[in-house]
Amino acid sequence: ESPQLIAPFPKFLELYLTLLCFLLPDFNYNTDGYEGDTAEDRKSQDGSETMPFIDESPTMSPHLCAQGQDGEAVSPTPPEGGDTEKGLEMKKLVLSGFLASEEIYINQLEALLLPMKPLKATATTSKPVLTMEQIDTIFFMIQDIFEIHKEFYDALSPNIQQWDEKVTVGHLFQKLASQLGVYKAFVDNYKMAVETAEKCSQANSQFQKISEVRYFMTYDDSINNYLMFVFAALLYKPIDRVTRSTLVLHDLLKHTPKDHPDFPLLQDALRISQNFLSSINEEIDPRRTAVTTPKGEVRQLVKDGFLVEVSEGTRKLRHVFLFTDLLLCAKMKKTAVGKHQQYECKWYIPLADLSFQTLDDSDSLPHVQTLPEHEIEEMKIKISIIKSDIQKEKKAQKGQSRNVDRLRKKMNEQESCLLLHSPTIPFRIHNKHGKSYLFLLSSDYERSEWRESIQKLQKKDLQACVLSSVELQVLTGSCFKLRTVHNIPVTSNKDDEESPGLYGFLHVIVHKATGFKESANLYCTLEVDSFGYFVSKAKTRVFRDTTEPQWNEEFEIELEGSQCLRILCYEKCYDKTKLNKDDNEIVDKIMGKGQVQLDPQTVQSKNWHMDVIEMNGIKVEFSMKFTSRDLSLKRTPSKKQSGVFGVKISVVTKRERSKVPYIVRQCIEEVEKRGIDEVGIYRISGVATDIQALKAAFDANTKDILMMLSDMDINAIAGTLKLYFRELPEPLLTDRLYPAFMEGIALSDPAAKENCMMHLLRSLPDPNLITFLTLLEHLKRVAEKEPVNKMSLHNLATVFGPTLLRPSESESSKAHITLASDIWSHDVMAQVQVLLYYLQHPPISFAELKKNTLYFSTDV
Repeated sequence: ESPQLIAPFPKFLELYLTLLCFLLPDFNYNTDGYEGDTAEDRKSQDGSETMPFIDESPTMSPHLCAQGQDGEAVSPTPPEGGDTEKGLEMKKLVLSGFLASEEIYINQLEALLLPMKPLKATATTSKPVLTMEQIDTIFFMIQDIFEIHKEFYDALSPNIQQWDEKVTVGHLFQKLASQLGVYKAFVDNYKMAVETAEKCSQANSQFQKISEVRYFMTYDDSINNYLMFVFAALLYKPIDRVTRSTLVLHDLLKHTPKDHPDFPLLQDALRISQNFLSSINEEIDPRRTAVTTPKGEVRQLVKDGFLVEVSEGTRKLRHVFLFTDLLLCAKMKKTAVGKHQQYECKWYIPLADLSFQTLDDSDSLPHVQTLPEHEIEEMKIKISIIKSDIQKEKKAQKGQSRNVDRLRKKMNEQESCLLLHSPTIPFRIHNKHGKSYLFLLSSDYERSEWRESIQKLQKKDLQACVLSSVELQVLTGSCFKLRTVHNIPVTSNKDDEESPGLYGFLHVIVHKATGFKESANLYCTLEVDSFGYFVSKAKTRVFRDTTEPQWNEEFEIELEGSQCLRILCYEKCYDKTKLNKDDNEIVDKIMGKGQVQLDPQTVQSKNWHMDVIEMNGIKVEFSMKFTSRDLSLKRTPSKKQSGVFGVKISVVTKRERSKVPYIVRQCIEEVEKRGIDEVGIYRISGVATDIQALKAAFDANTKDILMMLSDMDINAIAGTLKLYFRELPEPLLTDRLYPAFMEGIALSDPAAKENCMMHLLRSLPDPNLITFLTLLEHLKRVAEKEPVNKMSLHNLATVFGPTLLRPSESESSKAHITLASDIWSHDVMAQVQVLLYYLQHPPISFAELKKNTLYFSTDV
């Protein structure tokens, strides 16, 4: 069949569409993630033929693009050894596929440019279709982008045709990445271009025929399928292309040896592309064409993701889809093996009927089942142990994967359970009838994204819609093909080649922020991903009444397989009437938010890496550097024995003529005086520069140390105490007794365990024992305030256990400590359990402990 136009067009427009129709049949739609529907798929409920849906949007949401599809890692693993030849062949295949898609992209850009010249020609006539200003806005930067990619294509093509192992292409990708500024200008103008095109379509019937009227043609006579293309879809192509180019760079790095000249160039290109994508995530509004409504309107998917819904007091994992006119909550149906997966709609709300109003005084949050904090931590420990076991199995096995599959299944169950039970931040929505729906999220960043996306759509003139059962079935059926988030973010859904993320400590200095139009009370929070979800890790001071806050605060953030750092900038709310009574409800206004990928190659250098996150016109400057877990956990004796940090506790107490080091006594006293009610005390990071200042003051025995303590942020004081124990040249519970503690905690008989654990305490040197008992009673007093400070005995054991027990470096090497990524090893789990045992034990008196004797002796 020949292409059929739906309405008569002026001659130049007719020529444009005719040329476009000749162009389009050559497009390989599979490159864009389209798979042709079968004749059976095209049948509607009543048996009639329906027009197939063509997904012309990116195959993944730009909000996920810096990680790659389905959580693709930011640091691909290059081939090693004998895989080099195979890797180079794979590299050629990747490049060939990319070159083919690059040709398609250039054709698409040409198709987008085709109407520009005739439109410009009419602009100078008495009856212009569009003004020159409108044309320049709609087609802004398209010509420049076309020329960049044409040059890139012309340079890349000969290299692939004459392929061998000496061919280098990294410089071409590096140059392409360096020209992303053109794309930045395009993205900045994209919203204006789309809005201008929409306005012009409404005001001018001739332009409407270009931008909105669909035209059809056959692209494959054998299956007689039809294609639909609209102007807006073409206009989205440049945004889509950067995402795809980044994914290709991932694949190229996977198959490029580290010693190949291309490797550093491709790595640099990937870094530039990732930073670019992170910077524009807040500025673009990715949409995907979904289904055509009975009225002929196009319903588009704007955002989707997995959220935890509270239904009848029970947590349920849902896949939520935000369309241009409604929010749909679905769950995946259980299907037989080999059958296509399908979604089942649980409910939907038209956006015209959706509101975020707060609850009345008579309302309250429904009761939500919540796991105790220690059970959440135990899940993390189990997950990490299973990860370690999987790695051991892979090394030990020879072609047999049954055990690995079993362990993966077990890990999937644990991770899914963790994702279900860890979120606590409420996100409530209501329909016009007053019915409310409650989701729980782990991150205020995520909640803000959903709220902003919905509110942005609600600014348009939306009409309430009621879907018939057939319409709802069709829409729900389309969700499987439309979704941008394909799997829940668990490790078992990732490829083996993907980076496990970073394990260790990220040092971040938040310098300053600029771009505020009015003075405000401003602060920042820092979030990192861990075990598939984001958690808040640090918070700056509130900088009062300013447009240019200069915090210059340093934080030490523990990373547990992290790949991304988020920064949120808030305006502090001091109006008590606006405070929400719900737990975890953050009432401070988010002024901006942004994120940056934690590229191991960038952050693992010894030097600070400076970066800027742009968010809604606001720029936040920060620096970061990373210390791996194996390096950060080394106990290094201080060369300067006159101080207290890195000096044996017996030396310090003897010098001070005290039973407990002065630093321990003063920090405990200050925390109990004004920090015992602080939420997350000992868990929330203190400002690193404050901690270092206190460390220097204690080491120098400064006279005004008490004045410093009274003025210092309480989290910095808590951090100083933790640092003191962490930097002891040997653990407080000693290297000598460490193996016995590990054996004692593993005993099953309560009486035997009691005997052994008390005997081990008795075996400690007096300064160590008295200091430990002092700290123990302090931590118990902190835990008594758990309803206020959210720090249970188990939380405190998790924070302090490894610090008080982890052996020094020499002992660690004897014990053959596993990989740095094995953060929650069997040893760490046992270290937590040892401290928890003593914390849960009735009060232990030094005098009574020394008086009592064991029924039997235990050699240690």
